[in-house]
Amino acid sequence: MTATETMNAPHEQQTLFFDDGTQTRLTKFLGWFSIGLGVAEVVAPRMIARISGTRDHGALIRAYGLREIAVGAGILTKQDPGPWLWARVAGDVVDLASLAGGSRRGGRIATAGAIAAVAGVTALDIISAQRETSPERAVPKAAHDTERAEASVVIRRSPDECYQYWRDEENFPRFVSEVRSVQRTGGKKSHWAAGFEGSTHTIEWDSETNEDPAQRRITWQTLPESRIYISGAATFEPAPGNRGTIVRVQMDFDHPGRTLTSPASRMLGKHPEQILYKSLRRLKQLLEVGEVITTEGQPAGRRGSTTWLDKIAR
Repeated sequence: MTATETMNAPHEQQTLFFDDGTQTRLTKFLGWFSIGLGVAEVVAPRMIARISGTRDHGALIRAYGLREIAVGAGILTKQDPGPWLWARVAGDVVDLASLAGGSRRGGRIATAGAIAAVAGVTALDIISAQRETSPERAVPKAAHDTERAEASVVIRRSPDECYQYWRDEENFPRFVSEVRSVQRTGGKKSHWAAGFEGSTHTIEWDSETNEDPAQRRITWQTLPESRIYISGAATFEPAPGNRGTIVRVQMDFDHPGRTLTSPASRMLGKHPEQILYKSLRRLKQLLEVGEVITTEGQPAGRRGSTTWLDKIAR
């Protein structure tokens, strides 16, 4: 089989010699490699600088070592090592940039060798990270592996009205601007697609919903084969003084690369808790006045920035 035929072969044939056991061994190797390299950088930064042909920046090399140790520990101890492997990839990029700009006089040959070695490890890191975060290896996430978002709003409608509107998943695109479509697929299951205006990137998942017999609580969770993990609960309680309904929503989520993208998404004003709060405000407007209030025909809120959903859709 030629190289071209191998690239075009079905997925099952391509993974014949790279099964789950091989992937697990590679992941553990990268974890221990990261810790070993980190210890060397912390204990002997001058030796590392001499071997790599770079200038002796002891404090910087030690900082890189502490990063390697932390990432290696995450790879070896976390149920989902995918985000930590992507953190290794990000660290590799930093290392390559440091090597390229930090060569000392007379050390160019050594630096070129170090760059080649780091590039090779980077390729392994990318392959392993892609495999660990592929849908085929998706596993249910424990609560401590997720990030939580919570929000609440008072809506001047009865709990029954709010509950009935929420339980129809196909209503979500009307008040969650990031949700493009929801289609029921049978029973309690539905298929979701999300993205952002002006973006070609879309992330899709399948979810299952459960309802409280008392019609005061709805819970949902993505199915195991989904690319992301989301679980949540919405409660509908009478507000004091007959002022309507208190709608409280709690959501736990995880996705490949969350460790890296969550801080950036907070800075951009697109953290999931902010998206959740804005969505509840739109729901309030829909149920109270029949439409989402906009300004000059422009939907409220910025929708063109890069967000965590946009990151994982790429």
